Amino acid sequence: MRIIINIPSQELDLYDDNENIIRHYRISSAKNGVGQVNGSFCTPLGKHIVRAKIGAGQPVNTVFVRRRPTGEIYTPELGASFPGRDWILTRILWLSGCEPGFNRLGPVDTMRRYIYIHGSPDSVEMGKPGSIGCIRMRNQDLLELFDLVSAGTEVDIKA
Repeated sequence: MRIIINIPSQELDLYDDNENIIRHYRISSAKNGVGQVNGSFCTPLGKHIVRAKIGAGQPVNTVFVRRRPTGEIYTPELGASFPGRDWILTRILWLSGCEPGFNRLGPVDTMRRYIYIHGSPDSVEMGKPGSIGCIRMRNQDLLELFDLVSAGTEVDIKA
């Protein structure tokens, strides 16, 4: 299997080994657009892999900070209490770049930039950029994707 993320259409497709699309999801990438450099708050392009799968068995809407569950479960009331917080919910697929000098190593290293595919509050609009670099998904979509892919799955992010 492999994942292709299309930034202009704000879509993520999961392909099987025969190159058939088996799942299609709306996503939200970075509001700052695409870019490779640490601190840009942009979504990195190029070939990646899922380096780690985080959160298996956690309840839907589990809040993560630094890839660890905080013990909180997201609710609209919690969201209203922390309006500026970047919510990382439910599951995390942590990405690692595969192209040295482009999205791997040095100031362009995707993994060191903590770029994930992760869940988000239901109120977050999909189909339009809005994150600070990561790929946001609906929690139910992410749960399905999380169960279908393994660590090492190829991810290609295209502009």
